[in-house]
Amino acid sequence: MTDTINELPTHEVELTATAADKVRSLLEQEGRDDLRLRVAVQPGGCSGLIYQLYFDERLLDGDAVRDFDGVEVVVDKMSVPYLAGATIDFADSIEKQGFTIDNPNAAGSCACGESFH
Repeated sequence: MTDTINELPTHEVELTATAADKVRSLLEQEGRDDLRLRVAVQPGGCSGLIYQLYFDERLLDGDAVRDFDGVEVVVDKMSVPYLAGATIDFADSIEKQGFTIDNPNAAGSCACGESFH
């Protein structure tokens, strides 16, 4: 299935080495090697947009894919412009644990969440 990735569009989301290691570890725990990390932007939340981050075995029409040392990150075509330049990291500290998304496009934005272009 790796051959098809070269034909798919790419995106500008970065996955840190720490986050890639965590994704790899989660997939190993699940015993799955057919899943990708999907990140999407959906209407909602206080600024009009919320992030979705989940494992997905599907590749949909128009999906953009990047491989980070064996971890595939997938972004749907509607979310690509909203996530350009975003970085996904994993924090494991006393204050917080989990995946974080640092998105320069979201700084100071207040969108209604209804208008996607």
